[in-house]
Amino acid sequence: MLGKIVPEADAAVIRKSYAEQRVVFTNGCFDILHVGHIRYLAAAKQLGDILVVGLNSDDSVRQLKGPDRPINSEADRAEIVAALAAVDHVVIFEELRVSRLVTLLKPDLYVKGGDYSIDSLDHGEVDALRSVGAEIKIVPLVPGRSTTRLINAIQNT
Repeated sequence: MLGKIVPEADAAVIRKSYAEQRVVFTNGCFDILHVGHIRYLAAAKQLGDILVVGLNSDDSVRQLKGPDRPINSEADRAEIVAALAAVDHVVIFEELRVSRLVTLLKPDLYVKGGDYSIDSLDHGEVDALRSVGAEIKIVPLVPGRSTTRLINAIQNT
């Protein structure tokens, strides 16, 4: 049986374990969890049977967000995200983009937040999603909620 936190090498096992179910996949840094994350992940879960969250490794977060991030380690972030009722599995990935993980997981649906559009997604990711037949859906964000905003508020107090 799979645990909630699954090594990237076992992502294909997730797909095989839920062959008859709709697997929804999303990804992100999830550095400081806030209500926007909670509502986003709950909305993603409602779109299928199984929700898998790809979690950026510490190295990839630093490359994406800068040298002062992440605030929380990948192990801590994975445990926190995995503890959410909406989340079935968390997979930490090293790359900046989820293309490789998509080809292993073969999700039915890929979900991103409303700060993205299909046109703004990485072309390699979109190509990987199309190659496995995954649908892409953008869900609305919770206005005014972001990790960057929280960090800025803390730094300004």
